[in-house]
Amino acid sequence: MTTNRHALRGYIYIATAAFLWGVSANLGRGAFIGKLAQFGSFDAITPVILSQTRTTFSFLTIFPVLLMNRGWSRLRLARPDFLRLLVLGVLGVAASNYFYYLAIQRTSVAVAIIVQYTAPVWVLLYMVARKLQKLSWQRIASVMFAVSGTTLLVGIGTGKLRLDSIGVVAALLAAFSFSFYNIGAHKMLVRYDHWIVLLYTTFSAALFWIVFNPPWKVIASHYSAMQWLFMFIFSIVSVLLPFSLYFAGLRYLDPTRAIVVSCLEPVFSILIAVLVLDETLSTIQIVGVLSVLAAIIVIQQPTRKSAETNPGALFEN
Repeated sequence: MTTNRHALRGYIYIATAAFLWGVSANLGRGAFIGKLAQFGSFDAITPVILSQTRTTFSFLTIFPVLLMNRGWSRLRLARPDFLRLLVLGVLGVAASNYFYYLAIQRTSVAVAIIVQYTAPVWVLLYMVARKLQKLSWQRIASVMFAVSGTTLLVGIGTGKLRLDSIGVVAALLAAFSFSFYNIGAHKMLVRYDHWIVLLYTTFSAALFWIVFNPPWKVIASHYSAMQWLFMFIFSIVSVLLPFSLYFAGLRYLDPTRAIVVSCLEPVFSILIAVLVLDETLSTIQIVGVLSVLAAIIVIQQPTRKSAETNPGALFEN
């Protein structure tokens, strides 16, 4: 019973994170189609700037809060763990953010989402290859429902897809990065709470962007005060809150279950767009919603062996 309650807590955390990612997707979309004109023109905000500011602002927000509440001694990590989180922040958080927005820029939102949300396949293959999980009909069916549902949600077959080799590669790299931080963060969460993991992943992502795109280049773009305000709000909604919830959820769910539940993001994104941006919901998209929901229901079904009741044990030596 306790395990079931903990699993439910994990599902709620990650579903809430997916909802916030859906909100942030519509914030970005609303800005670029003129729904948020009070913030100014967004043509100058590139995928690099959006990725850089959302992680940097998140780190600058969480660091002083944790420092005041815990003190520096409780924030320090052993060197090996610091390096692991450094890699996780750069190759996981920073890379997935950047490659996702690059894919959108070079192709379309539809292509970016379809390719990025093949991530449940890569996570499942990794877990099976490392013998951390066994293949079961539940996992196979759930991943198939999740990937096919996401594909239907973004309108495959409606002629909206625009392919570009660089954009498709970027979307695939975003999928790999998304998979990487699901697996890597889960391992670190066995030893540290989700705030520590979030602190160091946003720090390393912010550090990477400072090197990749120095601050003076950002300042030279001459963004307005309203644009800076939008980027700060966007960082809270798209990184700080959802990642804190997502990492919290990974403490209770294994990476396969977690990443399947994350497929609720396009569900929420499209439903919010219908309610707020006056977009329509097609029959094929309704089927996609039902498919993603089916994936989440199926992945919850117990496997023949219940060794995974303690997801953290998957990574214990």
